Amino acid sequence: MSAAQQEPARPPAGTTHQGTLIAARDAPVGGQAVLEGVMMRGVSTWAVAVRAPTSEQLANGHRMAADEAALGEIRVQSFPLVSVLKRHRWLRWPIIRGVVALAESLKTGLDALNISANAQLPEGEEELSRGTWAGTVVLALALAIGLFFLLPVGIASLFKDALPNPVVFVIVEKLIRITIFLTYLWAISRLKDLKRVFQYHGAEHKTISCYEAGLPLTPENAQRFSRLHPRCGTSFLLIVMIVAVVVFAPLGTPAWYWLFASRIVGIPLVAGLAFEVIKWFGRNRSKQWARALMTPGMKGSPDVPVGPVKAQSPWEWRAEVGE
Repeated sequence: MSAAQQEPARPPAGTTHQGTLIAARDAPVGGQAVLEGVMMRGVSTWAVAVRAPTSEQLANGHRMAADEAALGEIRVQSFPLVSVLKRHRWLRWPIIRGVVALAESLKTGLDALNISANAQLPEGEEELSRGTWAGTVVLALALAIGLFFLLPVGIASLFKDALPNPVVFVIVEKLIRITIFLTYLWAISRLKDLKRVFQYHGAEHKTISCYEAGLPLTPENAQRFSRLHPRCGTSFLLIVMIVAVVVFAPLGTPAWYWLFASRIVGIPLVAGLAFEVIKWFGRNRSKQWARALMTPGMKGSPDVPVGPVKAQSPWEWRAEVGE
């Protein structure tokens, strides 16, 4: 009996307990899911790949249903990425670079969503303007600040006189915030309108992991990787909530209006610190302790299966983004 027959083959390095792969290195590549596609961002270029509906699907003024898959061609557009971080050295300082990077990611994401939404419209129909999307984002940010920052501190303020010290107050506030956040994720993951977006979200993670592992970008290779990624936006948001405990605890428990103001003014600082933390985790993803600490954030990502057909739209991005 040969040695290979005597001892089962070990799983490859970076294998999860479910048998899927995770990349051992971190690459300067990110992305996000859009409508019927994925946006990918490299160092000097970003690209968006969107599957458009066929003319038959849009015949007679037919509107695509929320869970209806587009069956047309994949349209790829790429654009140069000129970051303001390259122009001013002080913008590359820790914490500051995180705030700038997040602002630039928000702008790029807005542009990608605009492209993907217009790709689903019947030919000749007026496209959605940047102003429409900008207004939507402003409204979404206002709702997010109210739901995830002001509401938790408002609820916690009702009990602040019964809490022993500011640290306990901030911990209670963050537990309320995390509960609201996880409930929100659970709720939206069950919306038919967003199910396909989450499927593309998982496909984006698989694609980036495949690229970071240095394998050819094919659907077969990418399907081997986990849909979870340590630099996922869900992980980032959970890190934000943990970092906020450290930032806001020293402020004590002042009047409610100071509490509200501090939570709004402190958002850039908390986001910048969280950016540094998640980048650090990404660089240390191959270490066991880092994986253990990253697991809660990655598991917070909605569990929506990524089928092989759903995962085929991002593969054309490599030629556009490059290394």
